[in-house]
Amino acid sequence: MPEQPPYLRIADELRQRIAEHVWEPGDRLPSRAQIGQECGVGENVVRRAQELLISQGVLEGRAGSGTYVAEPRQRVRVVRSSAREQPEGSPFRADMKAVGRQGDWESRTDAKVPAPAEIAARLGIAEGELCVRTAYEFLADGRPVQLSTSWEPYDLTASTLIVLPEGGPHAGTGVVNRMAAIGITVSHAVEQPEPRQATAEEASLLGIQKAAADIVVPAAHCEIVYEIPISRA
Repeated sequence: MPEQPPYLRIADELRQRIAEHVWEPGDRLPSRAQIGQECGVGENVVRRAQELLISQGVLEGRAGSGTYVAEPRQRVRVVRSSAREQPEGSPFRADMKAVGRQGDWESRTDAKVPAPAEIAARLGIAEGELCVRTAYEFLADGRPVQLSTSWEPYDLTASTLIVLPEGGPHAGTGVVNRMAAIGITVSHAVEQPEPRQATAEEASLLGIQKAAADIVVPAAHCEIVYEIPISRA
């Protein structure tokens, strides 16, 4: 059996100390040099171990201050279901209600934004055509859990009551129900997550480390696609 890499061994050691309450949430860890000396490894090995535990939410790094034991955080399960679109109400609120959480969101809409090339390709429009762009910060029990950006062709909704996703009588009802209000039927949705690091702004909004991740896939070999059939009552 291959020998465990040194940084994984040190990560296990640090995790064990936390489990045994040698260090409590909020405690500052000793310096990397001190930990390395105690464990018989170099500082780079300790750094890799700490980075791993930071990505897992066990530790948190504070710029200019050091590395600390993270406060435990209850994870929120975000459900993707074909039943999420209901004739009335918000899909996200329905998702959160299904797992016992209070769902809400904040948003910012910019109208008549030229579509960049990658967005234009996905929407089937010409690059530079005008869109309505809305940035969302989704909250579960008041805490940010998801960020998303919506792009809708301006020509599709211009001069209608749904031109602003979060304004008018259909605000917050979800894209399926909004489009139905102007006679457009959405039959299915395709979601294609792309692996990347969170930006500094995204990490700050979500309260995570910039490199935090729970699922790791080799981007060169795999892509993840969710296809969600939409059923309407």
